[in-house]
Formats: sequence, C-alpha cells, structure tokens
Amino acid sequence: MAHEAGTSDTRDVARIDVTTRFREATGDLPVLEESAELGCRATDEPWFETSVPGARGSGYREWSLRGGTARVYLAEGHDAPVRPFLFADGLGYGPSDLDRLFDRLDAPYSPAGERFLERLLIAGVDVVLIGFAGRHNFIQVNAGVVEDCIDRVIAERDGHAPLVVGGIGVGGIITRYALARMENEGRTHETGIYLSVDSPHNGAWIPLILQHMAYFFERFDRPGQAGLLRSPAAQQTLWAWVPDARYSGPVATASSLRAEFLRELRALGEFPRRPIKLGVANGRGDGVGSAHIAPGGIAFQHYGPRDGAGVRFQSDHGVLTSIGDLRFLLEQHTCRTSGVPPLDGAPGGRLDFFGQAADTLDAAIDPTLRDGCFVPSVSAVALDYDPVVWDVNPHRSLRGLPAHESWLDEFCCNNVDSEHATMTQTLAEWILARIAK
Repeated sequence: MAHEAGTSDTRDVARIDVTTRFREATGDLPVLEESAELGCRATDEPWFETSVPGARGSGYREWSLRGGTARVYLAEGHDAPVRPFLFADGLGYGPSDLDRLFDRLDAPYSPAGERFLERLLIAGVDVVLIGFAGRHNFIQVNAGVVEDCIDRVIAERDGHAPLVVGGIGVGGIITRYALARMENEGRTHETGIYLSVDSPHNGAWIPLILQHMAYFFERFDRPGQAGLLRSPAAQQTLWAWVPDARYSGPVATASSLRAEFLRELRALGEFPRRPIKLGVANGRGDGVGSAHIAPGGIAFQHYGPRDGAGVRFQSDHGVLTSIGDLRFLLEQHTCRTSGVPPLDGAPGGRLDFFGQAADTLDAAIDPTLRDGCFVPSVSAVALDYDPVVWDVNPHRSLRGLPAHESWLDEFCCNNVDSEHATMTQTLAEWILARIAK
C-alpha cells in the first residue's frame, strides 16, 4: 500500500505555542466566589462525548467479563448465540453505560421508525454489546475484555456460524487490536467480518484550543473534561494532543502512549488478516466540508469582568496563527499554532465541541458553529496515510477510491456530515445488507 502525497509534512512543524501574561489588578477580585461560580457553570454536559438519554434495551442476559460486562440479546427462538454480532462501546470517561449504547444504536433511523438492532434481531442475528469498566483505559487493556467476550461467545455459541466483531468509535480500534493480537498469538477468534463505525483508524481530532481551555479552567473545579483528555485512551487516539495548559511544543502524536500504540499496531500487521474488513463513516465522502466553519474564524467570544474566552477555529497550517485566548482573574493565555491542518470544518463525524464550551461560559454562539469534526472521514475509512505525519488532504474525495488505498475491504460514508456514532439510514442499511443476509 502506498501513502498518498499530502499537503505538508507536519512531523516537525505541527505545534502549539502558549503565552501567559498577568493583567494588572483593578478593583476588588473576589477569587473564591468567582471560582465557585465558574465551577457550577462547568459541570453540565461533556464536550468530548456523545450522549443520549433513556434506556430501551431489555430482555438480555448479562455476562461478567474481566474488566467489563457484556449484554446478550438473543434473536427469537434462540437459547444461545447462533449468529453472534459482538459490538464494543467507544471512548468516554468512566464505565460503559450499556443502556445508552443500546439506545444510540437502536434509535429510529428512518421515517418509518426502523431501528438497527431491532432489524438485526428480526433477521436472526444475536447482539452482544461489550462494555468496559473504564472506557478511558488503555486500548490494549480493553482489548482484553473483547478477547474474553469472544472466547465466551465461541464457548456458548449454538452451531458454527462465524462471528461479526466490531465497535463504535474507539470501540472499533479496540476490536481491531484485539483481533489482530489474537491472530498474532495463534488464538482463534472465528470472526468472519470486522466492522468499525466512525472509528478513528488514523486518529481523532479535538480542537487544540478546547483542549487548552479544559486544562486552563480545570483549577476552578472542572476535572471532567481534562480528565478525559489525560486518559490513556484519549492519548492513544488523538492525532494532536497537549498535556496541560502551559504546554508549548509539538502536538502531532505528542503523547508517547500514542507513539507506542502505533508501533504495536504495526507489529501486529495494522489490521486482522482473516476477517472481511468493513467500515462506515459518519462524515461525507465527497470531500466537501462545513460551509459555516472558516479556518481561523471566530467560533465564539465572551469577555466578562473576571473570566472570558475568544475561541477561533483551527487555522490552515500557517505559522504562529492565533486559535484563541483565555482569561480568568489576572491570568491570560494566548494560544497559537503552526503547521496544523484546519480539521474543525473537515468532512467527518461531528461533536458539539464548541457549543458545549460556549454554554459553559454562557457565551452566545451561532447554532451553525456549535459542532466540529471529531473523526475525519479519511481516518474513519482507514485511508492509507501516515498516522503521525498526517500527509493527507482531509478534504480528499473518497468516491471511487482504489481498493489498495484503504486498509478496509469495503466502506461507506454518510451522505451528509452527521453526529459521531449516530446510526443513520445510509449507514444502517449498508451494514444490514452485509451482516444480516
């Protein structure tokens, strides 16, 4: 497989530079009171996770796994898994909520109210949802949970139908690693199809200004956002990452955890060899990005007497281009980047990054600017490019892509950019046609 020639080599130049200065005090600054007020505003919704309310799943068996849990939904007439579909949860902080995972996968996806998991069960496919005690844990550790579940399914399966194994978001990376490791160790996984749903095969993107913002305000009782960013799974997944609010330096695969994980994947052959490899992307595949997000443009601004932020979308490479500034009391940070591609508006699965951050500061934001790209389409379809250098045009059209340019055997992109980990009609029907025959 040959890497595509990219727009620039960012190995040495993709970096962030943070300047800190202290403003002159004017008047009374009630530090404790203001800190408490900001902390109260900061505990609402997570910026970097998908979230759905409710719990529809019922009638399941529950298995305890080493480091996780599985829920087994059997098709009608089955007393044990006959045609097993194993599907792993994705990135988040803390344990999996399998009720929410069921709801996300089984939300109505068509005007007729069709549901993905319901369609699988009607077709005689048994659904096994895999959850983790710590979604933020090392990918290698959670891969062990998947391997335990695979062994359990094989032991309890009625018949010899091959397994379908995959996951949503980072769950697709966890299962990719698990299957490849089992093959490398000479262990059987009896998997006929591997499936990833909007998985960041070459890395995910969280805007650097929002990473910095999470760390900057962490001291004021906001541990949740920064805790997820510091987690092993986030470090292994994010292409660009910063460790704290004062960091200046390289951002492309800045964490040693990601560098080591990529080395391990290469040693395992990148992907499992035996299954048919399928993948879908919540982003569109024609290379057209957001019409609303302009590289370097303002996402939102809010400057009060004691705290505030000016947040900009990621600029288009450049040298020392501003991505925003943050203020609290006397301290002000100004953030600039060099050599970083404009991924906020790239085609891909999206999250409500900017909206949640603006809401935390009670800042007004245009509704069309609330979400940004989390998993670029070029990453979700496992386009063959360097996951460190990112020598790729994120707006490349994936239509008619030659087979040798993706690690997947087949993939499907959504017709419009949609929320990360959402089962749309386009994606659901494509998957069902291949695993629910």
